[in-house]
Amino acid sequence: MKLDKKSGEKMFVDEVKIYVKGGDGGNGMVAFRREKYVPNGGPAGGDGGNGADVVFEVDEGLRTLMDFRYKRHFKANRGEHGMSKSQHGKNAEDMIVKVPPGTVVIDDDTDEVIADLVHHGQRAVIARGGRGGRGNKRFVSPANTAPEIAENGEPGIERYVRLELKVLADVGLVGFPSVGKSTLLSSVSSAKPKIAEYHFTTIVPNLGVIETDDGRSFVMADLPGLIEGAHAGVGLGHQFLRHIERTRVIVHVIDMSGLEGRNPYEDYVTINEELEEYNLRFTERPQLVVANKMDMPDSEENLREFKEKIGDDIKVFPISAITRQGLRELLYAIADLLEETPEFLLHEEEEDSDTRVMYKFEKDGMSFDISRGPDGVFVVEGADLERLFKMTDFSREDSVRRFSRQLRGMGVDEALRQRGAKDGDVVRIMEFEFDFID
Repeated sequence: MKLDKKSGEKMFVDEVKIYVKGGDGGNGMVAFRREKYVPNGGPAGGDGGNGADVVFEVDEGLRTLMDFRYKRHFKANRGEHGMSKSQHGKNAEDMIVKVPPGTVVIDDDTDEVIADLVHHGQRAVIARGGRGGRGNKRFVSPANTAPEIAENGEPGIERYVRLELKVLADVGLVGFPSVGKSTLLSSVSSAKPKIAEYHFTTIVPNLGVIETDDGRSFVMADLPGLIEGAHAGVGLGHQFLRHIERTRVIVHVIDMSGLEGRNPYEDYVTINEELEEYNLRFTERPQLVVANKMDMPDSEENLREFKEKIGDDIKVFPISAITRQGLRELLYAIADLLEETPEFLLHEEEEDSDTRVMYKFEKDGMSFDISRGPDGVFVVEGADLERLFKMTDFSREDSVRRFSRQLRGMGVDEALRQRGAKDGDVVRIMEFEFDFID
């Protein structure tokens, strides 16, 4: 639970941490034309294809982050390597990951907001793929007409990100105190509401993510117990009714045992009158009636009398939250009803959505750090430096010389001198070591 700064109320936030990696670029190729009747062959190594991006896309059919509980690693495909005869490697297709509306994507290391995904179809690149390495055809110059240089593909961006979703309940459990709403929620989800045999146990809504056996998921809220006069602010009335405004389906839980001297039918009528008094729009919401505590002695007789009074038009689901009797059929019925029930828009939600913005994660300029290892070696580190290192083919002398020029251009040589590096000192970049030459 987190505190909503605007309303001061506690809100349930579904949160999950995942790993994403853009695809590496394909390697460029060193090749030469050796075809018959072609007098001036020359370099003919093709470029590698670009790696795939990891792209998040909003799918309004999703309501929770449940899918990310089972798959937490998303690694996009790399680009195809370059080929001879100047053939370009194929670019990899983007990896599209579906997320529910209202998902905020946050870099786990920096706490930067990468994207705030709100509208159906909205997309954001979360981990960009690397560009393909250039083939030797790209390095031809008047001074070197037959270069044996080709780049490896650029590595894709990799990071851990947090997905946060402020969950609005699809289903609201309503009913008088101690009818078994908290027990029902704990039986069908991993929510751990406080449960006790006294009235008003639930002070703020408890929420749980529910998944049916056929893979559908939705959010269920155990709302604070309602008493007569709630619409006028008695007891927890206004707080309770504010939360139920957001739900799409109402599940009316009734204690069918009558152990507390309550009449199930009178409870049913009273709750519905309270909902209607507060806001007539509640009558638009479909309602399922749940007869709970069917494991108790007098429940069957009470259920028969209850059905006679409410008529055959209203379907009643007899269950026992304790023994789990009838829960599977109830969850399927709720999921079916959600599929055919539209959302009920609230003015405050429309206003909130207008103020949401899309954030872009901007990368800083090239930088590196120089430190001294325990063995006296100068260690040069930095994301851009490591990217250049991975794109260099160290099996070819021309590529090694080019890497050396790139280091000099970045200012690594000058920085090493300022740190006291002298001729013959060893410098390490990742697993590669070389002698410093002043």
